[in-house]
Amino acid sequence: MHDIETIEDIKLFVDTFYEKIQNDELLAPVFAMRIEPDNWQPHLDKMYSFWKTVLFHESGYKGSPFMKHSDLPVYPKHFDQWVALFNENIDAHFEGERTEDAKRRVKSMADLFMAKIEYYRNNPQAKPIV
Repeated sequence: MHDIETIEDIKLFVDTFYEKIQNDELLAPVFAMRIEPDNWQPHLDKMYSFWKTVLFHESGYKGSPFMKHSDLPVYPKHFDQWVALFNENIDAHFEGERTEDAKRRVKSMADLFMAKIEYYRNNPQAKPIV
């Protein structure tokens, strides 16, 4: 196995990860709230760009990911499953520093998103900031 080195590597882990998501009993229904079954490619393209920016420090991704998640009915169990599937998937294909960096970032994103979602749930008068 090798580390994540190319955009093709990113496409591999993104595509296989979201295949797992679409078949996951807990997560598939949540994603189905935002992504039509036959309309996954735009989301995958955004994820390729996101991970290229994050892992290769190349500009390209533009967006505000939290806002798209802020009102979803998700709880710690959803984020735990998301992280577990990500790690299982990426470990099946890659190993190395960049792979470990991706796993750290996924855990960080999950923790941050969950904390923000819980804050806004508990403080409905507050308006989410991007």
